[in-house]
Amino acid sequence: MQDPRMQKLAEVLVAHSTRVQPGDNVLIEASEIPDAMVIALIRRIREAGGIPQVTVKHSKIQREVIRGAGAEGLQAIGQYESYRMKRVQAYMGLRGNHNISEMSDVTSDAMRRYEQDWLQPVHLDVRVPKTRWVVLRWPTSSMAQQAKMSTEAFEDFYFDVCTLDYQRMEVAARPLQALMEKTNAVRITGQGTDLRFSIKDIPVISCAGTHNIPDGECFTAPVRDSVNGVIQFNTNTIYQGTSFSDVRLRFEAGRIVEATANNSERLNQILDADEGARFIGEFAIGFNPYITTPMLDILFDEKIAGSFHFTPGNAYDDADNGNRSTVHWDMVQIQTPGFGGGEIYFDDELLRKDGEFVRDELKGLNQENLKS
Repeated sequence: MQDPRMQKLAEVLVAHSTRVQPGDNVLIEASEIPDAMVIALIRRIREAGGIPQVTVKHSKIQREVIRGAGAEGLQAIGQYESYRMKRVQAYMGLRGNHNISEMSDVTSDAMRRYEQDWLQPVHLDVRVPKTRWVVLRWPTSSMAQQAKMSTEAFEDFYFDVCTLDYQRMEVAARPLQALMEKTNAVRITGQGTDLRFSIKDIPVISCAGTHNIPDGECFTAPVRDSVNGVIQFNTNTIYQGTSFSDVRLRFEAGRIVEATANNSERLNQILDADEGARFIGEFAIGFNPYITTPMLDILFDEKIAGSFHFTPGNAYDDADNGNRSTVHWDMVQIQTPGFGGGEIYFDDELLRKDGEFVRDELKGLNQENLKS
């Protein structure tokens, strides 16, 4: 018997996230996902009049392809997958990798080739700007362990988070989007953090279940050369299979001039991938009411209520500050009292304190209001 929660999730992904229309070609890319969930998506896409296409991948095989391939091999894959991506109108990426460190022993050079010849041309150049897309993780026992929950409790949490009323969130986020569009100067303060930058004239995108599931953020980008100060992240992060903690970045005229962490050498190797990796491509405020603690999965962690993330690397085309890089590394700071608190100011007016929005028009985004 199919879990009815899968059907409910399929409804969110097809009807709300990608808004499948009759005749749409829809690519489902599934990595270690239960067959029943893929079938639920296929059936719901067909009900909407779409044409489902399916690719099944496995993280161990993906690791081996990337680890041993030369530039010619990865370029061939990138060209093939780019050709296919250009011919679909919607994309759903579901990933259920049980080992978050699967890529940890792949060399930096191999990962750089993968990002340049496969990830960039397929996903950053085509999928993100030219399709209606959504990506999500699938609940696994390893994710439950990361979240310090039982597998059953985590599955309940997962479906609550992924099938909440995203239409309601979309309405509540509109005032924040409008305010960000009018803002020039941003200041962020907190433990080990005093950061200033401008977001003047950079587009602002409100995210409420149309690209990521789970969702709950409003993002833009800083004016590329405007970032100054220091930020200390209090949330662990994984990038290219390596786990980092205590990441601290210092900026001058937009550029990261000093970067330290528990693994400073590897951190700086990634930031030296290209010129754009040391500039910021995204600034986003998170507000998913069900996500309150980090679990080393960025699709969840970047949406934590009372958090924001600051992203070294590539800017998105729809919130573009001109920065280009093969890197896009979301780093999260949580500002709720249990994580040390902090403040965000827009044009010298307090926007959020200790994770709670203080302006009346934004209070609908606070936890107690989005959950009720």
